[in-house]
Amino acid sequence: SQELYSVLEQDCIKLQTAKEAAEQRTQELRKEGELLHKMMQRNLPEKKMVFKGLVANKEDMNKLTLTPRIYYPLPGGSALITFEKAEVAQRIIALKEHVVELNCWEEVEDLDQCRIRVQAAPVEILLPSALEIRLTQSSRNILVSGLPSLDITEEALLDKLELFFSKKKNGGSEVESREFLDDSGQVVLTFTQDGVAEPLIKRGHIEVPIVGKKYEVKISPFMNGDITNLQLQPSRCPRTVLLSGIPDVLAEESMRDTLEIHFQKASRGGGEVDTIAYVPAGRTGVAVLVEDTQG
Repeated sequence: SQELYSVLEQDCIKLQTAKEAAEQRTQELRKEGELLHKMMQRNLPEKKMVFKGLVANKEDMNKLTLTPRIYYPLPGGSALITFEKAEVAQRIIALKEHVVELNCWEEVEDLDQCRIRVQAAPVEILLPSALEIRLTQSSRNILVSGLPSLDITEEALLDKLELFFSKKKNGGSEVESREFLDDSGQVVLTFTQDGVAEPLIKRGHIEVPIVGKKYEVKISPFMNGDITNLQLQPSRCPRTVLLSGIPDVLAEESMRDTLEIHFQKASRGGGEVDTIAYVPAGRTGVAVLVEDTQG
């Protein structure tokens, strides 16, 4: 009876430990989801679209194809390694711990440090499975596009636009803020008053003097994309492995090369390496995970 009680007590401890680990991972995944949600709550630039001849069914008209970019934090003493084949990655993960021989005879006095043990684990992320976006037109913003390429700084160009659109004779008013949208070459202007944007948008185009010459720019409505529903599901990267517990005993490039050499050898369970990123102990990094086109 006492023996049975002891066994049951040990099982309870194991279950409690597993429960706590699962809850901690759930919280981590939820935080990643919240970060993804914030990253997706961004303004939508104007895009040129070309019709290629494909006609969609009416029920598919409101569907959106989403290609997420996940920013994955990497702590010090870790590496992300992506193999060309998923089965290699899964084999490395299944082995859990790996002994890596370091070619460091000239860099390290203590030869015991030329052998390290690293842990392999899967890369788990949250991916959107369903997304609903409500688009609303701002009454205080305009999107300015078709800007000329001039030999002046972005800040100087923004000054010229603010100066022009802040004047009532040009149909504008006081400008509260101005900014370039990410890599789109388009500028968002925010007015301090409501109702200024609509008449400008109706004009569609306007000539703006910049560096002694007038350039016609396009004025479009500025749409805010507000996420009304975002559903996430846990997902594992099929070809990528997280290596941890890497001591800072080699120069960064040497350690990266050593890890790649070790894990590409079939005799050690590895295979051809696609990419590898290494963050030495004492530093942090961020890896950008994109859609795996190989499936």
